Formats: sequence, structure tokens, C-alpha cells
Amino acid sequence: MAAAPKSKKRVVSDEHKAAMAAGRTEARAVKNYLDALELTRPKRGRKRTPDSINARLEKINAELDGGADPMKRLSLTQERIDLQKELDAMDSKVDVDMPALEKAFIGAAASYSARKKISYAAWRENGVSAAVLKAAGISRAGS
Repeated sequence: MAAAPKSKKRVVSDEHKAAMAAGRTEARAVKNYLDALELTRPKRGRKRTPDSINARLEKINAELDGGADPMKRLSLTQERIDLQKELDAMDSKVDVDMPALEKAFIGAAASYSARKKISYAAWRENGVSAAVLKAAGISRAGS
């Protein structure tokens, strides 16, 4: 039985390595910006404040101390846990440096968009403003 031929070792040129590194850098800039947009996107409905959450927690505790029936106590306990998590999340909000992320996105978006065939409409549907796309050199005409 003949031995299988050895596979040829792939050699990646320095030019190809540089292109791959540039692609990773562009993808990272785009991802960071889109993630930041998602984090800072306003939520629907009336915004809750720590004061309003604390007021509701006090009402829940008063109802629990007042001898609520077991089913009501169960739902109030869960609501208290959820509100406490929401309050803790408000305290640990991460500040996002949007201007720096936007600048990196503007520098990378046009070539990333061309390479991945991302249209103007797709960027807009994902929350990227028209002004940022214009600054990046991405126009409706190119879509």
C-alpha cells in the first residue's frame, strides 16, 4: 500500500498577512461601534430611575410585611429580585467613548462595506446614522 502524499505546506505572503490584519482591525472597529450603538440605544417606554425603582421596592416590602397570600408573595418576591438586578445594572453601567468608536468606525467602514458588500440600507437598519455613513464615505448610490 502506497503512503499518502504529504500535503504541501501553505505559505502566506507578508502582503496577505498585512491584508488579513487590516481586515481584522476593520472588523473590530465595526463590531465595537455596532455594540456601542446597541448599548446606548434608548429603550421603549418610560425610563425608570433609581428613585422610582427604590419606591417600588419599598411598596413591595410593605406588601410582603403586610401578610400577602402565598401566590401574591411569590410574584412580589420575583418582582423584588428583578428590580434589584435592574438597580444593580444601573449602578454598573459602562461608559462608552462614542466619539472614539465613531472615529474608528468612520476610518474602517467604507473598505469593510465594500469588501463584505454591505449596503447603505443595511447599515441604517442596524442603527448607524446617515451622518456617520456620509463621513465614512458610504452613500445610498453605492447600494
